[in-house]
Amino acid sequence: MNEFFRFIVRSDSFGHLIKHLVFIGIVGFLLVLAFFYFYLPVVTSHGESITVPDIVGLEYDDLEEFLTERDLRYEINIDSGYSSEFPPLSVLKQYPEYGQKVKEKRKIYVTLNATNPPEVRMPNLVDGSLKNAEMVLESYGLMRGEIIYEPDPARNAVLDQLFEGESIQEGTPIPKGSQIDLVVGDGIGRQIFEMPDAHGLEIEEAKILILGSSLNLGEINYVDSESDLPGTVVSQSPEAGIMVKIGQRIDLWVAKPESP
Repeated sequence: MNEFFRFIVRSDSFGHLIKHLVFIGIVGFLLVLAFFYFYLPVVTSHGESITVPDIVGLEYDDLEEFLTERDLRYEINIDSGYSSEFPPLSVLKQYPEYGQKVKEKRKIYVTLNATNPPEVRMPNLVDGSLKNAEMVLESYGLMRGEIIYEPDPARNAVLDQLFEGESIQEGTPIPKGSQIDLVVGDGIGRQIFEMPDAHGLEIEEAKILILGSSLNLGEINYVDSESDLPGTVVSQSPEAGIMVKIGQRIDLWVAKPESP
């Protein structure tokens, strides 16, 4: 060892001194590399990591055993959330997220699903579009249930909103995550329906009934009638109860008004 040291420090010339210094620099560099890339990783377990497992949906009773087996710990966040997709007291969120690399004994912060869903107030969806209703329901934490089509000229327009089979008014408190069924228009309307009865109506009332039923007013014929009030409908064609189509022409016979 002494001979090696004397060889290192001996310098018969300036060139030998440069060679010795270069040799010492290389040896020092190798020692530094060995310290950081071999010694430190062994002492501090540097580079060893655990992949964070996916614990979303895992029930609380199974949480400690599941993480302990993987050399991880956990802590429950004070704030809880709610989702109808998971059972109560199951993991709703986690941090770090699934797939990240962490050291052993790392603490995983979890948010649990609430036992009882919070209540929200029912929004108004009627007279809006189906697409808008779906967006509003999602923003309120509600779920769209069944879509029920009914005859109406306005396609996909919301005609009614139902909760558990009954119409629900705007502002009614309901559990978050509830399903809301929507009654929407089919864009066709009632093409064929029973002819309404205009008999006995005054002529102006009969016109409103016919036009309001998407029918067209045909001829108005005035006739003598002793049993009907003047100015009221005596008969019609087609007769009441007969199946008619939208836009069909309806003729009326009206009792003559009294002469002045």
